[in-house]
Amino acid sequence: MIAVLGVVIVLLLLVILWQFKSAKATASQLTYIHEKLNSILDAGTQERLLLFSGNQELRVLLTDLNHLLDANHRGGVERRRLEKAMRGMLSNVSHDLKTPLTVVLGYIETILQDKDMTEPERDAMLTIIHRKAGEVITLMNTFFDLAKLESGDCNLPLSRLNMNEVCRKNILSFYDILNGKGSEVQIEIPDEPLYIMGNEESMDRILSNLISNAITYGDAGKILGLRLFFDDKNVSVEVWDRGKGITASHQDQVFERLYTLEDSRNRNYQGSGLGLTITKRLTEQMNGTITLISKPHVKTAFTVSFPRMRF
Repeated sequence: MIAVLGVVIVLLLLVILWQFKSAKATASQLTYIHEKLNSILDAGTQERLLLFSGNQELRVLLTDLNHLLDANHRGGVERRRLEKAMRGMLSNVSHDLKTPLTVVLGYIETILQDKDMTEPERDAMLTIIHRKAGEVITLMNTFFDLAKLESGDCNLPLSRLNMNEVCRKNILSFYDILNGKGSEVQIEIPDEPLYIMGNEESMDRILSNLISNAITYGDAGKILGLRLFFDDKNVSVEVWDRGKGITASHQDQVFERLYTLEDSRNRNYQGSGLGLTITKRLTEQMNGTITLISKPHVKTAFTVSFPRMRF
């Protein structure tokens, strides 16, 4: 009996010793994790926590911490990208505001100082002043519109829209411009009426943005197309051209807020980088999606799609 009791005591001591060593090893590993994690965060490096351990809970913890480090790194990259974009946008906005305001001030000074100016000359200068002031107001309104869309305060009233009529109206509003440029126009609108739940004013702005964008940047291709089509679920409008296009490396960025690549098509509004961003936000407000495909000088197409109504 004493022998058995002795064996039990020895086994208990061995278990206690093993638990002590295990706890000590775990404490050491946790200390390493703590120090290494702080080091990675302080240095902002892309290192990850590497530790060989037989402790399943520690392995799960390391996996989760590395996922958090990955997310933190992606967040840091995104913050730096946005900061760069913001600086670029502010530079563009400063330039876009400064240019027309400088013209306005210059003409006003000329009018005030030149007492011998004829009435036709004064009227011509006032016309320019009026136009330049309008450019500033348009730019500021564009920022205001995007701010409302981004904040979620812009609730668009939706109603039943006949997309055939909306497409005809918008492409016809640009017909004289296209004809004056000598560009061919290809329009594909089916006879069957196609309906969506949308906001007509916003849809006009979406199509106007896309068409004017194609005219501005696809002019070299001398052709612009608008195609209205559908399937069982969606009604889609494709606006396309054969201009210089958008390189593959930039296609994922042209819809991003504040994206202002110098050669991008996202500079519709005085270089502010908001044109396609607003188009995308308006499309999403109407439960739609917008996509881009581009092969330079072959076909660049923006397509907006919306859930189809069948009544």
